[in-house]
Amino acid sequence: MRGQAKSSESSLHGGSTPSRAEITKSLDDGLFELLLEHRHEQVSVWSDADAGYRGVIAIHNTTLGPALGGTRMWHYENDLEALIDVLRLSRGMTYKAALAGLNLGGGKSVIVGDPKAKNRAPIFRAHGRHVEALCGRYITAEDVGTSTADMEFIREETEHVVGLAGRSGDPSPVTALGVYRGMKACAKMAYGSDSLAGKKVTVQGTGHVGYHLCKHLHEEGAKLVVSDIDNERVERVVTEFGAVAVAPRDIYAADADIFAPCALGAVINDDTIPLLKVDIVAGAANNQLEEERHGDELHEMDIIYAPDYAINAGGLINVNAEVEGWDLERSHKKASAIYDTILHVLQLSKEQGIATYRAADRLAEQEILEAARKKA
Repeated sequence: MRGQAKSSESSLHGGSTPSRAEITKSLDDGLFELLLEHRHEQVSVWSDADAGYRGVIAIHNTTLGPALGGTRMWHYENDLEALIDVLRLSRGMTYKAALAGLNLGGGKSVIVGDPKAKNRAPIFRAHGRHVEALCGRYITAEDVGTSTADMEFIREETEHVVGLAGRSGDPSPVTALGVYRGMKACAKMAYGSDSLAGKKVTVQGTGHVGYHLCKHLHEEGAKLVVSDIDNERVERVVTEFGAVAVAPRDIYAADADIFAPCALGAVINDDTIPLLKVDIVAGAANNQLEEERHGDELHEMDIIYAPDYAINAGGLINVNAEVEGWDLERSHKKASAIYDTILHVLQLSKEQGIATYRAADRLAEQEILEAARKKA
């Protein structure tokens, strides 16, 4: 891990609970084990007190190309939580790029802070300097808690940023298109037809991606049940798409055909799995499984799970357009092909009798190993 500091100490302590001593012990017991668990190449920590910036960038694997992954800004309870999040997210980006057939590696960054902060320029310019210090090994883009406007601030400090205004822009519509297509592939496997007309779909999270997914589903004639911690977002999809709103805590137990997690991760866990009354879990959120064993539990319950990094690759495809010089039509075509990717994953899962996340991992790892052999 490479730590860099400007004007303040760069550390992994982020609040009164857990204590500094507790976090220090956790790191002493397993810092490098965390990094080695999924063979991360590099993790960089940077702090700039004057700018109000604390960020972590994780580069998981660059076998297929430079690491590309968005910048997430979130109010983590402590910086150890932020570190674990960025490690999981960056690994997912490696597998996402591999399954999507892109010449990219996997990386991710997190900024510890309020995603609704007003004075954003100093924070994101500091982040831009952090990205620039990695000399092109990592390319960033927007993610949860960040926007196209934030990427413009980053662009003032580095060229290694995509998702800019006037270029690929907001990746949400392309992400939603890919999720919609992947959901149809799941329906094909579950019901023998990929039609979603008349299917009841519960959508958790009606932000940028969730909104566009609801639009696709509404246009095909699906019945929508939605929840979000932001009431304005919920009201919008209720008004525009005739959705039924439920409280966030009630979305898991809603009687439906398909559950689409489109907010934060770890929502498939010991508490929520017993509540599910669906045939399919297919949504845009990253790291939906709190632990891998939860994917095995869904498999044992005959609930089809679309591995998140396979189905939500549309956003990565969208920003890759800037790297490769694609037009929007080609990006849409590539995102629509997520249908075939998900079908391949589901068929391998069925043939080998393994959980879908394991099938997706195997396919991605085959792509990476083959690329490594060619480089050797």
